[in-house]
Amino acid sequence: MPPQPSHETGPIPAAEHNADPDHARHNQEQADQAEAAAAAELKRGASERASQSPFAPLSVPVFRMLWGTWLVANICTWMNDVATAWLMTTLTTSPALVALVQTASTAPVFLLGLPSGALADILDRRKYFMITQFWVAGVALVLCAAVLSGGMNAHMLLALTFANGIGMAMRWPVFAAIVPELVTRQQLPSALALNGVAMNASRIIGPLVAGAIIASLGSHWVFVLNAILSLIAGFTIMRWRRVHPDNPLGRERLTSAMRVGVQFVRESPAMRAVLWRISIFFFHATALLAMLPLVARELEGGGAGTFTLLLASMGAGAIGAAMFLPRLRQMMSLDRLVLYGTAAQAVATALVAVAPNVYVAVPAMVLAGAAWITTANSLTVAAQLVLPNWVRARGMSIYQMSIMGATAAGAALWGQVATFTSVHISLAIAAVSGVVIMVLIQRVVRSRQAEEDLSPARTLKRPEASTTPQPGLHLVVTIEYFIDPARATEFRAVMRESRRTRLQQGALHWELQHDIADPRRYVERVVDESWVEHLRRFDRSTNADMALRDRRLAFHVADSPPVVTRYVVEIE
Repeated sequence: MPPQPSHETGPIPAAEHNADPDHARHNQEQADQAEAAAAAELKRGASERASQSPFAPLSVPVFRMLWGTWLVANICTWMNDVATAWLMTTLTTSPALVALVQTASTAPVFLLGLPSGALADILDRRKYFMITQFWVAGVALVLCAAVLSGGMNAHMLLALTFANGIGMAMRWPVFAAIVPELVTRQQLPSALALNGVAMNASRIIGPLVAGAIIASLGSHWVFVLNAILSLIAGFTIMRWRRVHPDNPLGRERLTSAMRVGVQFVRESPAMRAVLWRISIFFFHATALLAMLPLVARELEGGGAGTFTLLLASMGAGAIGAAMFLPRLRQMMSLDRLVLYGTAAQAVATALVAVAPNVYVAVPAMVLAGAAWITTANSLTVAAQLVLPNWVRARGMSIYQMSIMGATAAGAALWGQVATFTSVHISLAIAAVSGVVIMVLIQRVVRSRQAEEDLSPARTLKRPEASTTPQPGLHLVVTIEYFIDPARATEFRAVMRESRRTRLQQGALHWELQHDIADPRRYVERVVDESWVEHLRRFDRSTNADMALRDRRLAFHVADSPPVVTRYVVEIE
């Protein structure tokens, strides 16, 4: 179906007021209306202040329930990491195998993040989230059984640690996509900050609980507790009565969904800006965590307890800073928050590098935690706001993969720098270069200033075909415009934006053709993967896309609307 063009009254004297009852009644009505308006304004202001409170999302029952589940899941992750690392030291003395425990735990998040995000967008998010908890519970039970039976060895532990990491890789994108469904847009930043609080609280609680259980009962009881908590979390998610919308076009193919997810992020300037910033931040900030065990050992009286204290201090700093994030977001722009957060992280890193004792190192780690959550939360909110719901899990999985990739690369680089110089010099270089590069990135890669309306548009109807094209055949769409040659430059600028949105929606190819015989005639050519994928683009259109469509059609000078033609590619 071709697109359609978007064609005071002054005060009454007292004597007059007393003499005329109608005037008195009129004045009383005005006073009542003014009082009602003032009360409504006060109520609206109170509501806005409440929605901006860092704890406002917890007033939403479903969010409160799932946030508790998220907290428990992260505690289980830290408990498992501590227990498996300790268990490996009892199975082997090889430093390489001990180090591989951390690799086996985090590698699935990087390797499987995109497929997991695609599945979270395709499948019922409630069921998928629930399955992740049952998966983790199952792995914990196998770990426990292997330890109790005496059949555990180093390589089996690495395989089971990797399997547990798969659960984490599955869980993160789906929960990131669920949160915006549970709270209002105004509450979203606070909800994401509370997620950061849960992650940092678990960083404190998990190791403490795991250490106490290992010391008193043994590692296998950590896995038993993990299994129990994960099962409880799974059954808690089952209580959530989310209705999964059925798509009459059926589910997307996994490979196609992954392609579209990558394509959306690649064609989104705002998302690319977020990815550059979060990657630069974690690439440099990870130097502190990577070197922290060595720093703790060199401190006066340092040891394992000192290392735990420093980690707990960072978590406490993040939790404390989360309470002030709503106010900070009102005071500063995104770029300023990110730059100040990066600078604070650099100061904290430099202080830890020169700290002679824990009395200097602990406050520095508190500052590092505050800087970490301020920067990460600001960029996470920015990512969530530029992702439509249909591609949110895929976009957030790519965001998480950027964090994990930058963290892994940063740890490797700063470790090598420390090897050739010293830990203190490596930390100093990371601190200074982190701020310098972030300033350069903010100058070169501009973040989006104005927010687009990404609400689904319901104005376009799906086209109909007299015969349904065969699956797997590419579909070519051509749209013919007649443009005033004097406005050709403006038209081409709008069409460049159109190219971006067409590709973000899933098109395989886009081009604009100009008729050399008629300078007024332009043909937009879009190639889709199939007829079904072409129809999906209509479901993915947002109000921002419709506004761009109106701008595009405003250039068309012919009496009739642009002619739209659809072809199936039968021979290539």
